[in-house]
Amino acid sequence: MLTNACKYAIRSVLYLAIHTDEQNKVGVKKIAEDLESPQPFLAKLLQQLNKGKLVSSTKGPNGGFYLSNKDKENAVWDIIINIDGTSKFDDCFLGLSHCSDDNPCPVHFIVSPFKQKILENFRDKTISQYVIEIEKSGKVLSLKDFDITI
Repeated sequence: MLTNACKYAIRSVLYLAIHTDEQNKVGVKKIAEDLESPQPFLAKLLQQLNKGKLVSSTKGPNGGFYLSNKDKENAVWDIIINIDGTSKFDDCFLGLSHCSDDNPCPVHFIVSPFKQKILENFRDKTISQYVIEIEKSGKVLSLKDFDITI
């Protein structure tokens, strides 16, 4: 449902929310390394998020990206709007041009409640709330440090 760019952006913002603040900034190289993301691509995404006022940055020897307390009050939905836009949540699951409750496609009433639930979570939960959940549950943003050999 989300593009790879949007997934990288969400993971990056969550990473910044966990690892940074106004005093502790991190460079794009470290973020890309830790999240196993392509650095040039991630740099462009972070610049776009910075321009959209979803992440903060400073230049210079102690510079880098970070999330301020204000940034942490944004929702994942804000990131999605900035990177992908809303069309994926508005469009018909089967790609029909005219699909609605009044004129549903064959799967409209199956897919619609799931899309609505996802949308509500993305809109209603702040980045801070996601961080609390991540820290409580031990969820991961990268498998880099896991030994997953079989």
